[in-house]
Parts: sequence; C-alpha cells; structure tokens
Amino acid sequence: MELLTGEYRNTLDEKGRILFPSKLRNELFGDAEKNVLIVTQSFDRCLWLYTLDEWKSLSSKIMENASPFSKQSRLVLRSLIAPAQEVELDKAGRLSIPQSLREYAGLSKDCVILGINRYMELWDADEYAAYLKENDEDLKDAAETLSNISL
Repeated sequence: MELLTGEYRNTLDEKGRILFPSKLRNELFGDAEKNVLIVTQSFDRCLWLYTLDEWKSLSSKIMENASPFSKQSRLVLRSLIAPAQEVELDKAGRLSIPQSLREYAGLSKDCVILGINRYMELWDADEYAAYLKENDEDLKDAAETLSNISL
C-alpha cells in the first residue's frame, strides 16, 4: 500500500454518505472488487478509517496487550474496538458513515479527510478548524520534541 497523505474536503449528503477522494480510493483499492474500510471512533472527536489489513494488525496488537481485568484496557476496547464498523464504498465511491459514528464525530455537512500514512481521519470541518486553533501552541511544543530528526 502506498503511503496515504493529503487533506481532502468533501460534503456529507443527507443520507450520511461522503464521496471518498479518488486519489485515496486508487491508492487503497486499485482494481479490487470489494472496497471496504473499517470506521471507528478516535480520541479527538474524529473518526479513524483503516483498510481491513491495517485494522486487523492494529486491533490484534491492542487485543494482545489488553486485559478485561484492567480498567484502562476496558476503556480503550469500548472506545476504539467496540464501535468499529466495516463499511463498503458504493459504486459511486461514497462511504456511508453509520449514524452512531456521525454523531460521535459531530459530522454535519462540510468534512475533512486526512491521509496520515497508514490510516485516515474524518473530521467535521468546523471541529477540525477548532481543534487546530485550540492546539496551536501544543503543536509547536510537539514539533520541538522532534528536533533531533535530521533531513
């Protein structure tokens, strides 16, 4: 799989579908018969989108390290693994976002899809703008921690 990058803006229709960018569709699926993504909650009031293979890898690692006897593990499992749903793109390239996940992320009409290497995020455009504004100083501090990376 190619690395997924880019910021794409699209609108959510009245049925909760969003046109998935053709560039990402081509990178993810090529000529595959079944175009399926796993959609789940993230930790920043957006949704995470994974291919089946990436999701299997991530969820397996989480499950290997989680215990039903740990309060923290149960919280992560209930917040990340449990709400995950398999969603197939339709023939027009639209992804139908389940209502519970739309509500969690506050998706209204204008949305942002971010390609972040091996997964994607889906944000309500206003929520994303507010998130960036609210975390501007934290971003600068976080970037400072990467100062040992040389180009």
